[in-house]
Amino acid sequence: MTHIQTIDRFDEAAASSAADSSPATDLAAFDAYSRAVIGAVDEVGPAVLHLQIETDKGRGGSGSGVVFTPDGYVLTNSHVIAGAKRITAAFPDGRVSAATVVGDDPDTDLAVLRLDGDTPVWARLGSSRGLRVGQLVVAIGNPFGFQCTVTAGVVSALGRGLRARSGRLIDSVIQTDAALNPGNSGGPLVNSAGDVIGINTAIIAMAQGICFSISADTVEFVASHLIREGRVRRCYIGMAGQNVPVPRKVVRFHGLARESGVLVQSLVPDGAAAAAGLKEGDIIVECDGYPVADIDALHRLLTEERLGVSIPMVALRRELKLTLPVIPREIPPA
Repeated sequence: MTHIQTIDRFDEAAASSAADSSPATDLAAFDAYSRAVIGAVDEVGPAVLHLQIETDKGRGGSGSGVVFTPDGYVLTNSHVIAGAKRITAAFPDGRVSAATVVGDDPDTDLAVLRLDGDTPVWARLGSSRGLRVGQLVVAIGNPFGFQCTVTAGVVSALGRGLRARSGRLIDSVIQTDAALNPGNSGGPLVNSAGDVIGINTAIIAMAQGICFSISADTVEFVASHLIREGRVRRCYIGMAGQNVPVPRKVVRFHGLARESGVLVQSLVPDGAAAAAGLKEGDIIVECDGYPVADIDALHRLLTEERLGVSIPMVALRRELKLTLPVIPREIPPA
């Protein structure tokens, strides 16, 4: 009897589940998904540009961009406009405008342009702080010159690190499975509300569904500096380094927070590191009170607010643990 009742309950649950996933229910869910994508594209698509680049050698590459202010400022990738002497921007409705470079930051692969003509439409730059893995996103761009091409997917991961062409690590990168192709670079990643929550930048060659976008919060920080100053100011201490492990007995003896550091391989003779007394062979393990486990950690600490400020740099020199005052200088403009 119990066995029969169990089967009856199972059948009722199965019937209820089948009813919930009826064709009408599936169609409603599918239509809701479609409306979300269509709404995002209607909101942002008209502000997505096809960028044609000309260099000293003639016609260069092309890419995407998105207008993000009513006065004609445009976001794109640094690598899209590299070497540009002339930039032509085309709106999806056929309007064409010349554009000039306002600022360029290869360390985050971002650049800001400004249109020379009128700005008929622009998109909202949102925030990436509320993003969640699994959230619907839409990528808009111009792969292979096909204007306003749309792909949809989900956020696959947050907080990724991506190596820029300059060698620095870009933090807080968004990974998605929204398909990107050559020409999508510089286009917007959009949420269902029509907010730009990232700038598409890279794909992994030979991989499927692994695409990266610079987060909107990084974009906002960099873009504001590029508009105001034409570049992002970063520190420079005049040394080349290499990540190395630190023996456990040394870590324990000196009470270090990490089991690795940055080996000083070479120094600029008149650089800030040399002036502070750092020597080749030293291993940097701390900067301004923060542990330094690798070069990327050191880069993250050498920010604009530390320019010209004496900061304590802790280094191991054989059996000694030294604290040296380093005054970072500004990286000269390229």
